[in-house]
Formats: sequence, structure tokens, C-alpha cells
Amino acid sequence: MKIAYHPIYKHPLPENHRFPMEKYELLPEQLLFEGTVSKNDFFQPEPIEEYEIIQTHRKEYWNKLKNLQLTRTEERKTGFPLSDQLIKREIIIANGTVKGALNAINDGIAFNIAGGTHHAFTNRGEGFCLLNDIALGANHLLNNKIVQKVLIIDLDVHQGNGTAEIFRTNNKVFTFSMHGANNYPFKKEQSDLDIGLADNTEDKVYLSLLRSNIQVLLNEIEPDFVFYQAGVDVLTTDKLGRLSLSTKGCKERDRIVLENCKNDDIPVMVSMGGGYSPKIIDIIEAHANTFRLAKQIY
Repeated sequence: MKIAYHPIYKHPLPENHRFPMEKYELLPEQLLFEGTVSKNDFFQPEPIEEYEIIQTHRKEYWNKLKNLQLTRTEERKTGFPLSDQLIKREIIIANGTVKGALNAINDGIAFNIAGGTHHAFTNRGEGFCLLNDIALGANHLLNNKIVQKVLIIDLDVHQGNGTAEIFRTNNKVFTFSMHGANNYPFKKEQSDLDIGLADNTEDKVYLSLLRSNIQVLLNEIEPDFVFYQAGVDVLTTDKLGRLSLSTKGCKERDRIVLENCKNDDIPVMVSMGGGYSPKIIDIIEAHANTFRLAKQIY
């Protein structure tokens, strides 16, 4: 399996933004240390081409973003202080998902150590997301007629509101988001299928709901490709999540998604999404489990 990773993923941000950014450096180190992956599994993406960006995001928004011309309010909504360095990071992460998706066509699965920026809309950024890497990846495959139908499985604890808005009228992309009903964003967009979960939802209920929906979706949608947002902010330890999944339950969540995709011979591109547990080891372990499962299943 191929894994997109670039040193700029871990590039220093202001002090109050560095955690949990540490995971982008520590996760590859852990996977290499334990032998789950080798150095040959990694590739460094280049910046995504501008024409790709404006096939998903409005040109006016992209011009404001690249020229660092967002208003103070717009910048504040992204959660990041705007800089050339940040824009470069975003366009490299985005292309990691695009190129990873092309690798997944051949290998069955691919990963981006970062990505999962599902709060980026056509015309704005929110919630630490400036460009929507999953939407950019899906549009690349569709626009180049590599696939005909895409299913987006978003299991981050926060609804994939930007992704839902981008594909609201696109019948070639089915958006599925299973998230905390009372969590950010407080004004939800409408995905093709939304499952809002009560605070403190535990493994049994969560996994039952997921199992009962995944295979039905795969059978009814018949996608040629799956993008999987595998955020680990569903953990009970997560300070922003408000759900109560165990590490074992989070791993089983990933198994359900990956095994169903594998059994139906559907390529899957995995973006890592969020994770905000106070102990970085909890974040790394949950993310590493996704890679470990992929190694077993594929």
C-alpha cells in the first residue's frame, strides 16, 4: 500500500496549534518502527495543480486564499493564522489524496497521513480545513473518467459538512456521514445519508449502526471507489469528541469499512482526519490500527 507523506505535514505552526499536529510526524515513525510499513511504502506528493483546485472550490475563494486575502472573520473560522507556509502545506496534502487515490486503483488501498479536511466548502474554509482533499480526489477520478460512482464514508466525529455542500447536487457522489449529533458543526449540512449519534454513544450501538448501513450502501450505491475519512476523535478519551468508543471499538469500525470494501473489490483511499485525545499515544495507537488492519486485509 502507498502512503502519502511529506515533511511539510509536520511543519511548525504557532505554539497553540502544534498539538495535535505532532501526530503527522509520530505516526510514520511508529509504523516504521513496528514494521507495519517500510520506507518504500511512502511517497512525497507535489503541490496540487491550480486547475484541479478550481474544479472543486470557487475561483474567487482560491484567489483570496492563495493571496492571503481572507478577512479576519474568514481566517478566524479556519482556526489557523493564514500564511504562505500554511497554503503550501494544504496544497501538498490535497495532492497526497489525489495521487493516493490513483495508487488505490492499482493496489486496492492507499493512505494519506494527513487529509480528511471535510469542513472546507466550495467557497470557504472552516474548522482547520482550507481545501477539501477528499472532494478534490473524488473530482479528479470523476473528471478524468477513471470511475463513474464514488461513495464517501466519513466517520470522523464531526459531520463532513463541507463535503456535503460540495456534492449536494452531484449524483455521481454519495456522501455518508456518521457523527456526533450535538457536536461541531452546530449547523449541519445535508449529506446523502447522515446518522447523528447521541453524546456518549459506546461501541455496541455505534458498531451495530455502522454494520447495518455499510453493506446496504455498497449494494445500493454500487460505487467504483470509496474515500474513507477515518478520524479517531470518536474515542472516549478525545477532548472534543463527546462519543465513547474504545480503542478496540475504533479498530473494529475500521475493520468493518475495510473488509467490506475489500470483499466487494472496491478501491479505498483513506484520509486520517481528526484526533484530539490529551495523550498523544492514544491518537497514534488508534491511527496506527487503521494501517495495521490494512496490512492484514490487503
